[in-house]
Amino acid sequence: MITPCHTMISRSSAGSKPKITGLNDYRPVALTSVVMKLFERLVLAYLKNITGPLLDPLQFAYRANRSVDDAVNMGLHFILQHLDKSGTYVRLLFVDFSTAFNTIIPTLLQTKLTQLSVPSSICQWITSFLTDRHQLVKMGKFKSNSRTTSTGAPQGCVLSPLLFSLYTNDFTSTDPSVKLLKFVDNTTVIGLIQDGDESAYRQEIEQLAAWCSRNNLELNTLKTVEMIVDFRRYTPALTIMNSTVPTVESFRFLGTTISQDLKWDTHIDATIKKAQQRLYFLRQLRKVNLPQELLIHFYSAVIESVLCTSITVWFGSATKSDMRRLQRMVRTAERIIGTPLPTLQELYTSR
Repeated sequence: MITPCHTMISRSSAGSKPKITGLNDYRPVALTSVVMKLFERLVLAYLKNITGPLLDPLQFAYRANRSVDDAVNMGLHFILQHLDKSGTYVRLLFVDFSTAFNTIIPTLLQTKLTQLSVPSSICQWITSFLTDRHQLVKMGKFKSNSRTTSTGAPQGCVLSPLLFSLYTNDFTSTDPSVKLLKFVDNTTVIGLIQDGDESAYRQEIEQLAAWCSRNNLELNTLKTVEMIVDFRRYTPALTIMNSTVPTVESFRFLGTTISQDLKWDTHIDATIKKAQQRLYFLRQLRKVNLPQELLIHFYSAVIESVLCTSITVWFGSATKSDMRRLQRMVRTAERIIGTPLPTLQELYTSR
């Protein structure tokens, strides 16, 4: 059992919005003691070893030799393979959960872990870890009174992402024409539509909504969006829980911007813009005579990492014009640093 000394301190940090307009714009990050983090890492390694072979094959988080790029590549493979057939189109639903980690029911999680052959002693330890937690909120120099909670897996804890993956492991697609891609709490429903028959896709989404209701997860219908890859016809909007799901022309899927025309212009434009912003800092470092070796390290960590984000997904399909634009960023960095740097083609080939 875990004693009350593992008190959580939830520090409210600003979320993705640059301007805070309400409490929902804050993202709570739970902090535990160093000792608890060590225990969590031990349990994490043990859980990954036991549950790995039993996980949903389309869950890409916490799997050996799998990454975000693999998830995106798999999704694109399903889409392109399907569109090669006549009379087809694809609907993609990018699901957003409202405070997903915070709504996990520990007793239900324990049942799911038992079904995944996790020993009862480990199940009890995890339940003890998640229940009767003493929490307080800290914002700047202000602290709230401590309260006890027994729901959810705190964001910021080592174990939380894996526990959420295991919590949602039992929901999978029941129809071969619908694929359910998961990466922790990022869930994407891919409907491979043939001859205009969307019944399986819509039924799968109804089952997803029902499963969420049974498992205390809430679909955020305000942030859940759909993208339709169909070059010929108008398709009716999707409705979830009496709310019409908005359609988008592009979506940032696990760090890669996918457009409904399956071209990479939008993603590459965003990549170049970010790289240009960071080249400014490289120039400033050069002006203060930072050694060349450190400039190269800065380029690799801050600029090259941006240019190579999900490069295995999009580089092979990029136009020659886009490749030249991207390589121009590398040549600019070469002039600033004063030494040759690996080309994007070389980096792509080495991956």
